[in-house]
Amino acid sequence: MPSFRYDSLGADGQKRSGLLDAMDRADVVRQLLDRGETATRVVSIDASASGTTRNGSAGRHGSTAASADVGALVRARLRSFVQSPSVRVSPTTMATLVRELATALEAGLPLMQALRTIRRQATGKGLLLMLDHLIARVEAGDPLWTAARDFGPPFDDMIIGMLRAADASGDMSVVLHQLADLLDRSIELRRDVMGATFYPLIVFGLLIASIVVLVTVVVPRVITPMAADFNASLPAPTAILLSIADFLQAWWPLMVALAGLCFIGWIVWSSIPANRVRFDRFLLRVPALGRLLRDVAVARFTRTLGTLAASGLPILDALRITRNTLGNRALEQAIDDVVEQVTGGRPLAEPLEKSGLFPPLLVQVVGLGERSGRLDSMLLHAAGAFDRQVRISLGLLTKALPPFLLVIMSLLGGFVLLAILLPLIEIQSMVN
Repeated sequence: MPSFRYDSLGADGQKRSGLLDAMDRADVVRQLLDRGETATRVVSIDASASGTTRNGSAGRHGSTAASADVGALVRARLRSFVQSPSVRVSPTTMATLVRELATALEAGLPLMQALRTIRRQATGKGLLLMLDHLIARVEAGDPLWTAARDFGPPFDDMIIGMLRAADASGDMSVVLHQLADLLDRSIELRRDVMGATFYPLIVFGLLIASIVVLVTVVVPRVITPMAADFNASLPAPTAILLSIADFLQAWWPLMVALAGLCFIGWIVWSSIPANRVRFDRFLLRVPALGRLLRDVAVARFTRTLGTLAASGLPILDALRITRNTLGNRALEQAIDDVVEQVTGGRPLAEPLEKSGLFPPLLVQVVGLGERSGRLDSMLLHAAGAFDRQVRISLGLLTKALPPFLLVIMSLLGGFVLLAILLPLIEIQSMVN
């Protein structure tokens, strides 16, 4: 989805500016009007970054605008790393909050009374601040989804879309229960991924730590003095290891600075949308990892789209909301193309298949659901199959990673052991 930089004028007369993701400039204007702001300037960042002009002066102006817009993106990304949000609410707390609100509404409480009841039982500064904002805005007459959108994180596009669908459906408790189920499943999926990668990451961390200790401590303090005492020439593996140790000890400040520059360079490079799409597309092609990333994204996409469609949200709005839950720019770009073609009158399954990024099962389920008129229920049924596929992919990854890391550890450990033992053997032979 394209990004736009805007300047606006609020109802209080204050000037504001920022970045928005929208389908087009008209969508930006509509979003700002929903906030009570009037757009005074809207510029497409993607277009200015990649557009060309016909004359030289215009070309220089476009290049300057592109540099400025990319610079704005870079500064925004850097701020996201150095600034912490003022309100922190965990996903588990959000799921519990939505579930409690759905239960209260199901019991017959009005929305305002349900929010106040939850507020009296809530704990945590972030949660209390969030509930105070929601209560104040709803009491002033705003819909719940508008209050959530204006509050910002932890309300993402998916939650806001579901709240909007709940408000439009007339049965808010049912839709909120669906949202709570969706949040619970996302939490469970995240825990599965973290649990599957925890052990390999621990092994890899121990491997790196052991190599650093051997290279910087053991070899220089044990092998070098012994070889110098006996005037023995160092074998090639030992000489290589000592050279690495000397380089790290002499140039570690430069290495730290270089790592920092690489980190900043990555932020700058990935701030350009086209580069991020290339990188995410590359990740999808990585053996085992790419399959896992795609399965996780497709499982989340299927369940979210089915839940939104079942709540009564139009399919195009549901696609736009679900697009932001994929977590991969290449897949998000594919959904943008799907939305564009569906808007033009094509069936949903056809552009999904042409993208080549979605599994055939999803394409078949969508096609059958469109023909039968039961797209929402079929997507929700298929979500269970994709969840099982995620568990299978996680199992394959967790089984493949430890042997791979063990081979690397054995090779590196064998090299270091050889570098230590060879000079000891030579010294022993000299003594004999």
